[in-house]
This record gives sequence, structure tokens and C-alpha cells, in this order.
Amino acid sequence: MDAGKAIFETVDKLRQRRTAPLVLELDLTEGITEGPPADPLAAVLSMRKTRLSDVLSGLKRARQDSRVKALVVKIGSNPLGLAMVQELRQAVIQFRAAGKLTVAFAETFGEFGGGTVQYYLATAFERVYLQPSGDVGLTGVALEQRFVKGALTKLGVGYEAGQRHEYKTAVNTFTQDHMTDPHRESMSRIVESVTESLITGIADGRRLDPGKVRELIDRGPFTAGEAEEAGLVDRLAYRDEVYDEVKQAAGDEAHLLFISRYARGAAVKKLPNPMADGVALIHGTGMIRTGRSGRSPLGGGGAMGSDTVSAAFRAARRDEHVKAVVFRVDSPGGSYVASDTVWREVILTRKVKPVIVSMGDMAASGGYFVSMAADVIVAQPGTLTGSIGVYGGKPVLAEMLEKIGINSELVAEGTNAGMFSTSRGFSSEQWERVNAWLDRIYDDFVGKVAQSRDLTRERAHELARGRVWTGADAHASGLVDELGGLEDALALARKRTGLADDAPVRTYPRLNPLERLRGPESSEDKSAALARIRLDAWGPLARLSAELGLPATGPLLLPAWYTIR
Repeated sequence: MDAGKAIFETVDKLRQRRTAPLVLELDLTEGITEGPPADPLAAVLSMRKTRLSDVLSGLKRARQDSRVKALVVKIGSNPLGLAMVQELRQAVIQFRAAGKLTVAFAETFGEFGGGTVQYYLATAFERVYLQPSGDVGLTGVALEQRFVKGALTKLGVGYEAGQRHEYKTAVNTFTQDHMTDPHRESMSRIVESVTESLITGIADGRRLDPGKVRELIDRGPFTAGEAEEAGLVDRLAYRDEVYDEVKQAAGDEAHLLFISRYARGAAVKKLPNPMADGVALIHGTGMIRTGRSGRSPLGGGGAMGSDTVSAAFRAARRDEHVKAVVFRVDSPGGSYVASDTVWREVILTRKVKPVIVSMGDMAASGGYFVSMAADVIVAQPGTLTGSIGVYGGKPVLAEMLEKIGINSELVAEGTNAGMFSTSRGFSSEQWERVNAWLDRIYDDFVGKVAQSRDLTRERAHELARGRVWTGADAHASGLVDELGGLEDALALARKRTGLADDAPVRTYPRLNPLERLRGPESSEDKSAALARIRLDAWGPLARLSAELGLPATGPLLLPAWYTIR
């Protein structure tokens, strides 16, 4: 009798959970990942992290779900890229427009530190709550670069480099002791453009005059009490008070559910026909290199391998059920040769089906190279893109080696056999070869930009010269076609091919366990698009070592100091 009663109560509880109002929950304290794991190590490292695609698809579905009453998001101190924040803001605003309650809660927006971008995200919500002990680090936007030429000179290290052209400033940190005029001009415009976006968003979200927002930025940071008085937050409250209020607004029986669980549960319930026509989603994340995508177990982030991405494009091209491809690019660039390899696959795919590029936080230099041939490029206003230019060179360690008693001798056959040795500088003849190499790459890059973006070569060069643009400015100049996010790119791909609004999106290529285990039978096999764990000797110092010329990752690279978080 008791057992039967327990079973009945359990079934009743399950039924209530299936029908109870839902409050979707998103915890951003551990950050968010751009896409699915590309390799086994990335799968482990991102196991507990929420995926951006799950959040976007979940919120899109929840707009039409009468069970979903509210969204509550905890915004943490873990930095998010500006373009990703704009993507989240757009999804929240659309969810809010469907008549759903949206609540943002933070323990602090920067604890004795900046929190402008995190607060900008919060202003998309109907209500913003802050823990009484917290702060609002609304301090504005700053990009800082350190110049190490003086320190290198003291150590006896020289740096010989060439660049195309004056705005390609990646090596300036080693060759200059201050910002050049073009360098300052470019970075100043980026800061100005980003600030314009932030002020507009905050003013709209908090129903404040833009001039007032600019004034508040100049007064920040704010204590909790000051932030409430200035109208930056709606109420000071602890987590339990915030959640009690949200549950009360949603209904006494409201059930909390992480949005990633909601999105994946919906996908399982739908069980789309695996043979149904749809859109392939290919991710290109990290520095661009030849070979396979992957991540070093020593750290240093993931890499976009040209072999991996190209194989994914080839497989999508041959799949008759793939009607369009969305290429999600989040990359500072890297190898020119690898970028050109991917560019070619985009060109070939475009001949048989549409290719739409969705830019993440960064799609610059080589990241723009792999994107520019798409039918349509979609970027967020805060995306960093462009950087159409090239640089190359090497450190010269001769004086330093002499100081510490190391003598280096070279035996070679061939006039230029030792030209890339760091023990000696370039000869005048070798500089001619370096400059010919830089000119060839730059001319090819600019020519392909002009061809892909339907610009004259003169106009393409004017927009190039190594200059980094925000997505907003790139859109105004024609380097980007539309402003928006991943969901906009997917919607555009469906529309261009006549697919239904809910046509399936498949991260490509999707492989079954047997295909993952057996390995590819050829480079045309879709399992050739699998990433791998790669061993890089420099690990977390990979970027620095590359910029110093130690293991070259490529001449099309955007420096790290441009990251806006």
C-alpha cells in the first residue's frame, strides 16, 4: 500500500514538472563557449560550460513556449567578449519582446575593477539586481599596449620586421617605443566606436538620455548605493531575494531549469529526420594554422586547422541534404597559406550552395581572409574585423648571445640558407626577398578582398593597410554585409534556400562513434574533419613565441591587446 502511494506521488510530481511554469536560468560565472568542442581535450575543458548556440536556440524556442514565464541570468566576473555579449543582448531583447520577464542578477559588476561590458549585458534585461555589497564598474573602454623595444635593446635583442601597411601594428610592440600616429588613430576609432555602441545600448535599456550615460561613465565606478540612486540598477538584493521574486512572478509552482537543459531537451523531443534538408554549421575558432584543428594539452588555446575546416566544407558540399552552410568564424588570424586554403573551399562551396559567415568576437586578418568570399558576412557591431595586411620578421639575438658568452657559427650552402637564423640580421639581398614576400601576400589579400566584396582595388587598399575595424564601421564601409548574430545568419541561410524557419541546423560534420574510431579512408571522407590534440612546445606562450618569431604561426595575425571584454 505504501509502495503504491509512493509510486503514485512520484508519477504525480513528474506530471507536475512537465506542466508547471518554467523559469529559465543561465549562469555566466564560468563563461560561455563559442561552439561544440573541436577535439577530445576541448570536450573535457568545456564539459561544464554552456554553449552559445544552446542559449540562442533555447531562447528562440522559449519565446513561443507558453510554459516559459521568465529568464533569470547570473552575470559573473568571468569576462565575455563584446560581440558575444551583443549576441546575448539581442536574444534577451527578443525574448523580452515576447512578453516574458527578464531579470539580471550580479553579485558585483567588477570588484574593484572594470565591469562595463558585463553591465552592458545586464541592461538588456527588464530588471537589474545587484548584491548590496557589490559595485558597478561602469568606467568606459580602454585599450592598452606595452612597448618592449627599450627592454629588448637593453638585453641586446633587436627586431627586424616589415609590414603592409602603416596600420598593421602587430610588431610595433617590438619595433617601437610608442604608438605611431596611424596606430593611435586606429585604436582611438575602435574605442570610440565601441563606446558609441555601449552608450546606445545602456541608454535604451535603462531609459536614460545618452548624454546622461556618458556622464555616468565619467563618474564611475559606483558603489551599490550610488548605482541604485543613479538608476543603473533597480534594486539591491541577495540571490535568495531575487529568485523568490522571480518565482512569485512566474507562479507558485514555477520550476527552475537551466537554459542549456531546456534547449537540449527540446532537441531530443523533436527528433528531426536525420535525412531532412537543413543547414550545416561549421565552426572556425582560434589561430589559423596548416594541418588539423586542435588544442595543446599545455595550454595556449585552440587552433583552426585548414585541413579540418576544409574537410568539413568538402563534406558539406557533397551532402545533398545540406542546402546552405553557415561558417562561424572567431579568429585573430594566423597562417596566410592556411587561410588561403580555407578561402578556396569557401569559393568552391559557394558555387553549389550559399555560404553565410557569422563573425564572433574577432574575425580579423586571417580571420577576415577566410570569411571574405562568403555570399553574406554577418557581424556584431562590436566584432573586430578587417586588419587586411601582413607582417613578417625575426628577432636578432646576436648582441645578447655575445653578452652572455655564446658564440654562434653557421655553415651553409646557399646564399640565403641561414636568412631566418636569429643569430644574425638580414642582409640587404635578404631584405629584398622579405619585402617581395610581404608585397605578394598583401597584393593577393587586397585583390581577393576587391573581388569578393565587389570593390575597386583602390577602395579595397584604402580599407586595408592593416587597419582593424569594428563590425559597425566595417558594415558602413562594405567589408561586412549585415549586423547581427548567429541566429540571423542561420535565418538568412534558410531564407536563401527556401527552407522552413525551423529547418534543422547540424554542426558539421556530425559523426557516429564508429566513424570517429575507424579514421578517415581518404581526405575526402568527412571523418577527416576531426580535430586532434596537438603538441606545441610553447604551450601557453605560443602567441608570444609566435610574435617573437620563434615558431611562426603566420603573418596574418591580430595582436592580443585588441581584445575588448
